[in-house]
Amino acid sequence: MSEENAIQVNFGKPMPVFPLDAPVLLPQQVLPLHIFEPRYRQMVEHSLDASGQIAMAMFAGSGWKTQYHGRPRLRPAVCVGQIVQHDRLPDGRYNILLQGVCRARIVKELPASEDRLYRMAMFEPIGLEQADNADLGKVRQEISQLLAAGPLSRMLAAEPVLEWVNNDDIPSPALLELVSFAMINDASLRYRLLAEADISTRAGLILGELHHLQRLIERADAQHPEQWPKGCSWN
Repeated sequence: MSEENAIQVNFGKPMPVFPLDAPVLLPQQVLPLHIFEPRYRQMVEHSLDASGQIAMAMFAGSGWKTQYHGRPRLRPAVCVGQIVQHDRLPDGRYNILLQGVCRARIVKELPASEDRLYRMAMFEPIGLEQADNADLGKVRQEISQLLAAGPLSRMLAAEPVLEWVNNDDIPSPALLELVSFAMINDASLRYRLLAEADISTRAGLILGELHHLQRLIERADAQHPEQWPKGCSWN
């Protein structure tokens, strides 16, 4: 058993797999999903009768586009999510809120079953012990400095993220997750952050991306020194 965010995850049992073409969920993130395909409606129904947990996975390569209704290859890293709110519509569709709990890695996928439309797999956790013991005070300070003044302060997410940074009740490992899903949109980098067990490496990736965004804004300012048009902003 492992625990993060006071939610228990039993890695001794298989878990439903919900694959998409991009990494849409990271730990700490709350993601709204509209569930309409029959296999995923069944998945949510079965999950609600059990632990309420789903592993959000990502397709490997582009073959999924022609194999979507089969079993396309999956990338190994996933985010285990907990259904924290659900609403079943009269026609069987669901609206759910899924909270990211922790990183995990696919160990073995279960064979297909006639009475189960969705995929299931066994998983192992990624990097939970490091998250418990991480000391990231200097990283937190640098993030605060980047967002408090200068180009990054203009980003739409800067103000709420800075509030999180300045909230001492939020542990630094959790803060890194919040920064990741609030300010990083690049799909390949989000997957690297999901797959990386070492929290110091993740911190370096996040800082590197924030500095990259800062340079982009500075270059844009140099090319277009006039005031930004009303309603435009970096996000």
